[in-house]
Amino acid sequence: MNVQWIVVLKVFVVVFWLFCASINTSLAAATQQETDKHTSFLVFGILPIVSPEQLVRRFGPLADYLGKKLGVEIRIETAPNYKEFVKRTNQQQRYDILLTAPHFYYLARHKAGYRSLVRVDRPVMQMLIVVPVHSDIRKVRDLAGRRLAIVDPLALGTMLVREHFLRSGLDPDRDVTLVTTPNHNNSLLAAYKGLTDASALMVSPFMRANPEIRKKMRIIDRTMGTPTLPISVAPWVSHDRAELIMKILLSLGHNQHGKALLKHIGWPGFVPVQPEEYDVLKSIAQQVPLN
Repeated sequence: MNVQWIVVLKVFVVVFWLFCASINTSLAAATQQETDKHTSFLVFGILPIVSPEQLVRRFGPLADYLGKKLGVEIRIETAPNYKEFVKRTNQQQRYDILLTAPHFYYLARHKAGYRSLVRVDRPVMQMLIVVPVHSDIRKVRDLAGRRLAIVDPLALGTMLVREHFLRSGLDPDRDVTLVTTPNHNNSLLAAYKGLTDASALMVSPFMRANPEIRKKMRIIDRTMGTPTLPISVAPWVSHDRAELIMKILLSLGHNQHGKALLKHIGWPGFVPVQPEEYDVLKSIAQQVPLN
């Protein structure tokens, strides 16, 4: 091989090495960006089950506690409504840690790769249908031709109530007038104040309501139950960090500070969860419009 060919070969090797190095650097940068989407803080996305002010009051202490244990700031973020929250979860991928409804978690897992860590330590989530104590409404079929206060049309509770009506022989779009309210508390107040004939809301907010209001309401029926609220993490959150978040949440019931946080939130604690537990919500989740 002459000198000229040797020089050409050396140049080719150098160029090829630089090309491979540039690819590796780009891949490493991309991987790092996926692993550490936020370097100085984590976003805790919480479903807008109540007003933003109430969300911060209720979950702010938990976010602060998690942040101190993880050594990173945690910022609570929500959305103006359920549809926008689902969009921000699955399409915009804005949340590192996610507290969402069970049927929305099914979508987050299958559409955006979220991994469940724990769920609220309760048997099921279930909707109650309540009326004022002196109402002549005794059973679900008595709601024909009446007005029922409900929450967001995309909320799990609303979908459970609609399914319950269909099973009871009522068409929720024709036989009952569904009145949408901003949240479960407003739904309860609508019937309490006589604005509607009945209200539908989850068991938890009903039990947390003012005792004087509860005493003046009567439960006439309950929907089927579903797995409870999960907390999950985005696919770019590292395995080690996800494991630490899970351990922190599971340990809340075993120390005084943690017990105080749980009491403030109104939950008994958390238990481990398997993602497959939420597969029972597939049919309901598939009714959620994603555009």
